[in-house]
Amino acid sequence: MQQQEHVQAQEQNTVFQKNRNPFQTLSLGLQHVLAMYAGAVIVPLIVAGQLGLTSEQLTYLISIDLLACGVATLLQVWGNRFFGIGLPVMLGCAFQAVSPMIAIGLKDGVSAIYGAIIASGIFVILFSGLFGKLIALFPPVVTGSVVTIIGVTLIPVALTDLGGGSGSPDFGSPLNLSLGFGVLLFIVLMNRFTKGFIRSISVLIGLIVGTIVSGMLGHVDFAPLRDASWFHAVQPFYFGKPTFHASAIITMILVAIVSVAESTGVFMALGKIVDKDITSKDLSRGYRAEGIAIVIGGIFNSFPYTTYSQNVGLVQMSRVKTRDVIVVAGGLLIIIGFVPKIAALTQLVPTAVLGGAMVALFGMVVSSGIRMLGDQVDLNRYENLFIIACSVGIGLGVTVVPEVFAQLPDSLRILVDNGIVAGSVTAILMNLIFNGIKGKGATASE
Repeated sequence: MQQQEHVQAQEQNTVFQKNRNPFQTLSLGLQHVLAMYAGAVIVPLIVAGQLGLTSEQLTYLISIDLLACGVATLLQVWGNRFFGIGLPVMLGCAFQAVSPMIAIGLKDGVSAIYGAIIASGIFVILFSGLFGKLIALFPPVVTGSVVTIIGVTLIPVALTDLGGGSGSPDFGSPLNLSLGFGVLLFIVLMNRFTKGFIRSISVLIGLIVGTIVSGMLGHVDFAPLRDASWFHAVQPFYFGKPTFHASAIITMILVAIVSVAESTGVFMALGKIVDKDITSKDLSRGYRAEGIAIVIGGIFNSFPYTTYSQNVGLVQMSRVKTRDVIVVAGGLLIIIGFVPKIAALTQLVPTAVLGGAMVALFGMVVSSGIRMLGDQVDLNRYENLFIIACSVGIGLGVTVVPEVFAQLPDSLRILVDNGIVAGSVTAILMNLIFNGIKGKGATASE
């Protein structure tokens, strides 16, 4: 009976994907924008605050960041013979670049940040082919572990937002908890009692309903909407001509390598979700698109760009796996980048409301990783269980207790401060130790 219901649900979803109208596609694209918006906006807010930028400079930084996110996403989704992975993937500014950018800016000036970003993007483009050949290091036991790590390391972020956001004076207040868990419950009920298009945009509806309820309770700040202008022109090298410093360039290259490692897990996860075998050439095109996006970020004085893990969960939850939705999302980001007034609308969503939705999205990433491990990995082998245990443990541990590496040099901390990267490296090394380069005995079929 359950098997028949599952088949019927798959058939209904297939029909929905083939017969979507423009409004439905637009709604699904907007849902992707809202899912990644908070992560995209928080980076310029942090960097601008630490570097002492003016409010006018901050406005530019947010607008150009969103526009560049859209361009970067379209480059990756395009999927031609030269660049682009051709998967439903969203790109946003790399959060692991925040601390290095601030350090470079304080030491060598803002212009040095963008010189280093441009150089790191060129490095990724030049070595994309070499990175693509490393696919042998990602058998199912590693890929499943990495996807699981991506999910579990994002859960603390979701719960922090659900409580009101880091540093919020009312963090964990009954109102924030009610809004966050209320949105989560609403999304759960939507997925239980609705089907088709409504079910696919359950997260978007949850965010809208949560924001309306928050507004009725006086918990929505309309100041960003009032203060935003209607149009913002794009200006290359807004902060001046880039300068190039060896130490800054090396630092940003390390950040780029970290981003490539994280993107690999996202590419492999999406490949499994959309039933596409990811080859080394696919990865090379994906890395090359990411490198081009990083160079564009440097030219327009925004940020380096990488894949956004939270949107993997949205693809899994909405069951909409086609690229047209991501193309719409990328187009919306570009439009928002030109019109700050529209960008301000998305800032109306309270942090607690967004956090409630993120719990569901990030949880879906975890379940996707677990499914990959269950379907493709021989879990009767102790070695595989040990690889999963240690890699997930390290990834989650580094995320929860990042200060454990506080005494290490900054050049090393870039590699170990990120739970996803630390856990991924652990999975790769342990798989090589126990299963070898060919992954002998790692898969369920063996």
